[in-house]
Amino acid sequence: MELILGYIGALVVGITLGLLGGGGSILSVPIFVYLLGINPVTATGYSLFVVGATSLVGALRNIKTGNANIKVAVVFAIPSFIAVYLTRRYLIPSVPPELFTVGNFAMTKDLGIMLLFAVIMLMASFSMIKNKKASTAGQEGIKFNYPVILLEGAIVGVLTGCVGAGGGFLIVPVLVLFINLPMKQAVATSLIIVAAKSLIGFIGDVQTMQIDWVFLLCFTAISMVGILIGIYLNKFIDDKRLKKMFGWFVLIMAIYIIIKELFI
Repeated sequence: MELILGYIGALVVGITLGLLGGGGSILSVPIFVYLLGINPVTATGYSLFVVGATSLVGALRNIKTGNANIKVAVVFAIPSFIAVYLTRRYLIPSVPPELFTVGNFAMTKDLGIMLLFAVIMLMASFSMIKNKKASTAGQEGIKFNYPVILLEGAIVGVLTGCVGAGGGFLIVPVLVLFINLPMKQAVATSLIIVAAKSLIGFIGDVQTMQIDWVFLLCFTAISMVGILIGIYLNKFIDDKRLKKMFGWFVLIMAIYIIIKELFI
């Protein structure tokens, strides 16, 4: 039963990516950890593959229709995927199983990963829900401040490498708030960045963990169907509503993970 629910979750992961340009890892990591009982380190690796491969399907579709900004995607993605590969290949394996203890409380590596994941989600959600600047995106023209874009790409790469996320839930706010892309173009562009960064990050995991390829490929195939559905649905939702939907979705999932990890 858990496996069936997991595959249903895979479809939802794809739909979310197609609609929002991110959020796939926000769903896939909890599905792997809480529903299917996979340990967080392996779950974050699996998430990189699922989100990366699924986003690639969406990215190719958006490139074909001209919705994505390829120039922004390339500038942002290069430092991002270098950072995520180095993080997954060297930083994550070097982190000790237990980080610290305070009384009876032990901060383990797995708990630390999930809490970091939730904190990053909270920051991203607030930026999309409350920042009014995003509503004027696209009216002043796209901002090509290359040093800033490169730095943002590297930071997002390290953060998403730590939590095994494709990073769309961070990339979309950056593209909207700092590069001034319209929301729907940011969603389409994000899929290109997420695909490249996630799959390259997963290469680091292939060298360090055991992978159940049959399960992972089945999960990914279902997610790919979902992203095509999500891209279709995206056409019927305006930018402002899509931004708010994205922010609230991320906020709810972040609160759930914090409660689950600390209190349940």
